[in-house]
This record gives sequence, structure tokens and C-alpha cells, in this order.
Amino acid sequence: MNVLIVHESMFGNTRQVASAIADGMREGTAHGGDVRVVHVDDAPTTIADDVDLLLVGGPTHGFSMTRPQTRHDAISKGATAAREGVREWIDEVTPRHGLPVVTFDTRVHVKMLPGSAASSAAKALRHRGFDGAERGETFWVKDVAGPVVEGELERARQWGVTLATRVSHGVA
Repeated sequence: MNVLIVHESMFGNTRQVASAIADGMREGTAHGGDVRVVHVDDAPTTIADDVDLLLVGGPTHGFSMTRPQTRHDAISKGATAAREGVREWIDEVTPRHGLPVVTFDTRVHVKMLPGSAASSAAKALRHRGFDGAERGETFWVKDVAGPVVEGELERARQWGVTLATRVSHGVA
């Protein structure tokens, strides 16, 4: 099983979650394969034919995926600048019919706060032509800059194990 995890991370929290998911996928994959974690700035715009599962994750900004203005605001708070975000990458990536795609996000843990980058990304990916795109998990951070809430990286790792099991049984 070959997995590509494309993520956007400005404060490092979503990168940590993506890495934990990758660790879980490697642990849950009995038949080998490759699990690659790639920042959106370095992500391919054509998904290789040998990729069996695509995961796409990013932070929730303003109830959705980041936008240039929300990224600029994050940079003013100490975030690392990125050339583009998941939103722009989705607009550029070539769709691959039948490829299972699962999204995830990170966001501040505030009760009753609507919106999710994972939901927005899944919808945008389906609209782009990735008919197998579905919303996955949200992982919580304590504040805009983090850190990731205690226990969330372990939950991300376990989710990766679960996803690997689903894929190996043909239920992505």
C-alpha cells in the first residue's frame, strides 16, 4: 500500500499530526509499501498511479481551509510562511477517478465552533473530480500556535492504523 499525505502546517501542529498518522499507517500496514508525508508547497499536482490512498490535511482558519489573508494573519503571529495552502493545491491538482481520499484538520478546541478545513477540503476535492474524497478526523490544538492537545498525536497514530487496516481490506 502506497500512501501520500499532503499537509499544510504553519505552526508545525498539522505536520506533527500528519507524521503521527503516517507512523500509524506504517504500523498498520502488513504488506509493506510507502507512506510519504509532503508539505503542500512540495506536493505533486499529479498523483502517481502507484498511490493507493491520498490524505489531505490542514489547519482550520476562519471556519474553513486557509486563505491568503488568514495565512498572512498567522504569519503576523509567528507562523512560518508557505507559498500556498491546501485550498490552492486542490485547485491545481489533477483529479484521479476512483482514488480514495480522506481529509483531516487541526483546529482550536472551542465548544460549538462551526466549520472545518477537513469538511471544506473534502467538498472541494469532490468538486475537483476526486469522487472518492471523504471527511476524516479533526485533531485539537490548544491555541492558534498550538501545541497539539495532549493525547491527540496518539489518537492520530491510532487513526492511521485504522486507515491502513481499511485500505488493506479494500474499504478506503
